[in-house]
Formats: sequence, C-alpha cells, structure tokens
Amino acid sequence: MSTTQTPSPSGPAAEQRFTPIRAKAAPRPGTWISAVIVALLVLALISFLVTNPVLEWGTVATYLFDIKVVQGVGWTLLLTLLSMVLGTVVALTAAVMRRSENPVLRGVSWAYIFVFRGIPVYTQLVFWGLFTVIVPKIVIGVPFGPELLSFSTRDLLTAFWAAVIGLGLNEGAYLAEIIRSGLNSVDKGQTEASKALGMGNGTILRRIIVPQAMRVIVPPLGNETIGMLKTTSLVLAVPFTLDLTFATNGIANKLFTPIPLLIVAALWYLAITSVLMVGQHFLEKHFGRGFDDRTPAAGQGRRSRQAAVNSAGTTPQNPLPEVEL
Repeated sequence: MSTTQTPSPSGPAAEQRFTPIRAKAAPRPGTWISAVIVALLVLALISFLVTNPVLEWGTVATYLFDIKVVQGVGWTLLLTLLSMVLGTVVALTAAVMRRSENPVLRGVSWAYIFVFRGIPVYTQLVFWGLFTVIVPKIVIGVPFGPELLSFSTRDLLTAFWAAVIGLGLNEGAYLAEIIRSGLNSVDKGQTEASKALGMGNGTILRRIIVPQAMRVIVPPLGNETIGMLKTTSLVLAVPFTLDLTFATNGIANKLFTPIPLLIVAALWYLAITSVLMVGQHFLEKHFGRGFDDRTPAAGQGRRSRQAAVNSAGTTPQNPLPEVEL
C-alpha cells in the first residue's frame, strides 16, 4: 500500500479557475450608533462633574493627601490584610473539615458556616465590640473549683483586634464554601494516584490538590478581597475610628462639606481596588497555565497551542491523502 498526494493545479488554467475572494465585513451601524450615544453621555457626565459647584474639587484636592486621610488608608489596608489572612486560614480549616469523614467535624464546620453567613456583618461587629462587656473576664481552672489563671478581656481585645476578628470570622464562612468548591473541582483520580505513590493526606492536599484548585479559588478570592476592603467601612460598629471612612467623615463634619470628602474616600477606594484587580489578573494568569488557551505555555511567547502543534511538524500537511491499493 502506498499513498500519493494529488498535485495542486498550477499555471494559467489554475489562475482562471481560482479567483481570490475579496471579502468585506458586514456593515454594523449599531456599533457606530452606540459609540455616538456613549460619547454624548460621557461628555454630559464630564460637563456635570466640572460645572457642578457642590462637588468642590478644590476641597477634594486639598484633603486628598491629608495626613489623617493617608493614615486612614493605612489602617484600612492593614484591616483588610489581617482579616483576609485570618479568614483564609479559618476557611481552609472549615473546608477540610467539611470534606472529612468524621461526622462531628463536618457538623461543627457546617454550624460555623451557617451562623456566620446568616448574621449580617454589622451585627457581628457590634457583638465583637461588646465582647468585653459580655465576657469581662476569662478564667482557666477546674470547673466548679479553684481558679488557676484569669485575665480581663479589656486588656487583650482592643477595638482594632475586635474588628479584625469580626471581619475575619465572617469572611471565613464565605471563603470556606469557595475553597471547598475549589477542592472538589480536582478529579478524585489525582488523590488515588497520589496515594498509590505512597503520599500522605497532608502532602496530597498541599502538593497536589491545592495547587490545582487555586485556578478555581483565585477569582472569587480576589472578589472577596475587594469586598473586604469596602466592608472595613463598617468597623465603626466595634467601634474602631481610624479607618478611611471614619477619617473622611470626621473632616466632613468639621467643614460641613460631606460631598467633597465622600469623593476623597471614593477615589482612594477606587485606587486601591484597581491595584487589587491587577494583582488578581496576574494570579489568575499564573494559576491558569495549562488550562486557559489564552495563556501561552513557558517558552512559547504569544503563540497559541495550535500554533505550537503546527510548528512541531508532527501532523501531515494533507490530513486526508489519497490511498492507492
């Protein structure tokens, strides 16, 4: 059996038979109409922002980098960071407990998620602010017997740490379900193959399951981080009075100009959110390698996966050659 390829026609006859097609894109008037409408709306918005005297852009420029505002930004970032770290640790523990074969661990994890997801975060922060009133002293000793050690909660739980614990535990309940869904997205065959190689459960989770689950976990985790940044504006319920929202509100109450200081807070939140979104993009790109066709493999630059296959020369140019018997 041998294969022969049909020679392609050439010469004047081929040029007369095959006429190149000059394709033209279909007209899209809707694109131009929508662009004109959007441009008019943008111009109207710019005119409104520039000419409206209530906005007081001079006041905005004066207090945009005020020392109290900048300090409020720092406290807000610190609250966001510590709360997300605490929430991630608690969420990972709760997610692993939900996947456990022990019914007690599963029940405890479910109860935690049920309670902290069901109560509004503002209400939780109020409770944590009153924790020193509800539990004024923590005692370690024998039940119904002598006290071995006791200390006052007022000396340990400051308003800052009460805000971190309240935000972190509330966030952990939401992140637990996100992490659990990410862990469940990894095929069970990965675990079985790892056990066949003699790996322990902790090693399998750390080296096999979690790295693959990050592709599913990172996008909602980034959204939750941005949401946490904005949720820090509720820590007044503790009360914690050094965050960005309270700082701008304090200046606004002194000047009797709430709108310009609201714009200052909004600009800072937008700036921080933009940085977080850029970081989320690169994290998604990193953990999406090998899954997303838009993400090139290492050493391939901007080439697509199909371009890499074609350049390897392992596929025939004519996929359906004629067969001669």
